[in-house]
Amino acid sequence: MTAEIYRDAWGVPHLRAGDARELAHTQGLATALDRAWQIEVERHRARGTSAAFLGADALGWDRFARQALLDDTARRCFTALERRDPETAAWVRAYVDGVNQGLPEGARRAPEFATVGLTPGRWEPWTSLGVWLATHILFAGFPAKLWREEVVRHLGPDAVGLFATDGPATSGSNGWLVSGERTATGLPVIAGDPHRFIEAPGVYQQIRLSCPEFDVVGLAVPGVPGIAHFGHTGTVAWAITNAMADYQDLYRERLRRSGEGEGQRVEALGPDGRWHAASRHVETVEVADGEPVEVEVIETGRGPVVISGDFDGEDGPVAEGSAGPISLRYPPRVSEDLGFGSLLPLLRARRVADVDRAFDAWAEPVNVVQAADTEGGLLHRVAGRVPLRDPENGVRIVAAWEPGHEWRGWYGPMPRGTVDDGIAVMANQRGPATPLGVEFAPPHRADRLRTLLDARTDWSAADMAALHMDTHLASAGPLLDHLAALDGLTPEAVALRERLLAWDRRMDADSREAAVYAAVRSAVVRRIVAHPALAPLTGPPSCPEVLRPWLALVPRVAFALEGLLKAEDLYGIDRAEAVGAAVEEVAGAPPKGTWGDTHRLAPWRAVPDPASDDREPGLSGDHDCVLCTSAVPGLTDRAARGPAARYVWDVARREDSGWVVPFGASGVPGSPHHRDQLPLWLGGELAPVVTDWNLLTRNDEDNDVDNSVDNNVSDESDEDSDDDNGIDDECNRSGHERDGSGDKRNGTGETGDGGSDDVVHGRP
Repeated sequence: MTAEIYRDAWGVPHLRAGDARELAHTQGLATALDRAWQIEVERHRARGTSAAFLGADALGWDRFARQALLDDTARRCFTALERRDPETAAWVRAYVDGVNQGLPEGARRAPEFATVGLTPGRWEPWTSLGVWLATHILFAGFPAKLWREEVVRHLGPDAVGLFATDGPATSGSNGWLVSGERTATGLPVIAGDPHRFIEAPGVYQQIRLSCPEFDVVGLAVPGVPGIAHFGHTGTVAWAITNAMADYQDLYRERLRRSGEGEGQRVEALGPDGRWHAASRHVETVEVADGEPVEVEVIETGRGPVVISGDFDGEDGPVAEGSAGPISLRYPPRVSEDLGFGSLLPLLRARRVADVDRAFDAWAEPVNVVQAADTEGGLLHRVAGRVPLRDPENGVRIVAAWEPGHEWRGWYGPMPRGTVDDGIAVMANQRGPATPLGVEFAPPHRADRLRTLLDARTDWSAADMAALHMDTHLASAGPLLDHLAALDGLTPEAVALRERLLAWDRRMDADSREAAVYAAVRSAVVRRIVAHPALAPLTGPPSCPEVLRPWLALVPRVAFALEGLLKAEDLYGIDRAEAVGAAVEEVAGAPPKGTWGDTHRLAPWRAVPDPASDDREPGLSGDHDCVLCTSAVPGLTDRAARGPAARYVWDVARREDSGWVVPFGASGVPGSPHHRDQLPLWLGGELAPVVTDWNLLTRNDEDNDVDNSVDNNVSDESDEDSDDDNGIDDECNRSGHERDGSGDKRNGTGETGDGGSDDVVHGRP
């Protein structure tokens, strides 16, 4: 059978091939045609070479990716995959070969390559693993341990709980499962939406993968084969949410140097009281329109050093308050496994039991899985790899030289959740993953969804889209309570207060009251941040740029505001006074428009486009709404995070399912499918999942890409042979001089008010 690419009315690729390996090749080809610029940016991030064409703004991520040894870890994981699961390794190779075949044509279509002067490079067999790792390395939120360290140092351990929440750069989701006892069809429905930084092109790719062995629709990660997170095989469907588990550790190291120049050696003090050799080399990061930057890469017995700092001498540790050196221990670096062994079994799944077994091989990120099948089978479980270690490891940075902080195997069996009265809801709140995490989302989204779902027993797939768009803001309560208790206000402030107390607490884009509430909330945040009691937390963090969003005070106060307002004491901060001053400020200069006038979409683009940013639409929703569109109160109303996709899986009739992404199926500006789904996304509508091949269109332009390209790449997968205008050659030379190289994902820029631009325009 000849592989073919079909399209539906929204440009979504529907792929058909003779077997799974040929289908993987076709998926790689279609992805390269639709998302060439996006996946090439991701490849460079995974290697730590993006600053070579994106400039100094990308340097922070490149430095982190090199120091964290992301590319080397991906390479090791692929080598181990070939040994453990040769079928999946060959399938991944086929996908990569398809990418290499399609990239020249895909790059011809995408204008960004010419804009930055980039030539598409060669994908290696482990590149997909590198893209996956770089995308998810910060999902477990290990930088939050840096924040807790600062809070304990300046305010004491009791303050940690005050700021505990899903912080400024975490990624979450809504997900709900309704069993057949509550649906019109008598079979389950699964629905939800992953919340991430909104990117253009989008982080999810709607796709259909069909061969004689399986026929699956779902949301793929561009650059990665298969359908990992959200899929429907026709007889079983699954979806995930972020479990908020803690599975990465930070160790404060004692390091010492000996020798000079290229012969320099580094040693690390271990928990046995002895000094052990650490690996060390220096890499050069090229920077467009700038000087090359040298990056020292060190790995101890715990892991790679991701925060440099003063080295110890023979006489003892560095000074109190030093940020480093700090190493990162993360599961794939230890296990040489990124969980790709689950991807083919997921595509082949026919029942819930098959999905369950497939997720036994899942590694990271750690997720909560919900699944249902046509026989009424249900699944609600945690999947992933979490190390067994001292509980202190999960809370703070621990001393590498102290015994007791070593990893002692893996947590298991993974926890399972329940389906209560026909409903299971996960929105990153405490649930089955509670034993595995430290900080979770407030329960507001989960509670709201449960309340809405409890109201009916005749749900259909078509009903679910309305739940995605619910804008009720339960977390507004404490601020409104403070507002109600105020006295001595001016007449203007009293009038404003009465408006807010009568408000329905819905963060609708056309609501003037929502705009007023947001203005008061931001003013309260700024006043709390400015209080002298928190002044020690406003200094510039002594850590790499990419980790600074986790240490920025404004977002920390903004997202913890509900708890801060309810706390019995807040280090002498008079909350009533702050709220009173805030309402007077807003009463004196109230917002002139609606919430949507300022709460506008702010997607991340690898090449910034201010003109496009100014044209992005206003949004309903807020951080704690089911419609989770996150601004940073006190810093900006612009929303950089939100639903990166929405889906409804009808288990009874897959053709009654629906999906939508923020922009479109194509990553090519000017394509009719570049932004054609945006009106649906804004309005809470879903595009239909088309399953009838007779309703699809075969596009000759997609199917006639020159197959000769494939012959030039498929036999050279173990060698670095990129020629990205010299970018990759430099990276490869450093890679051959030692045990591995690095990767990258996103740089940040501190603002002067304790916030971070990348909380607004950054990526996780």
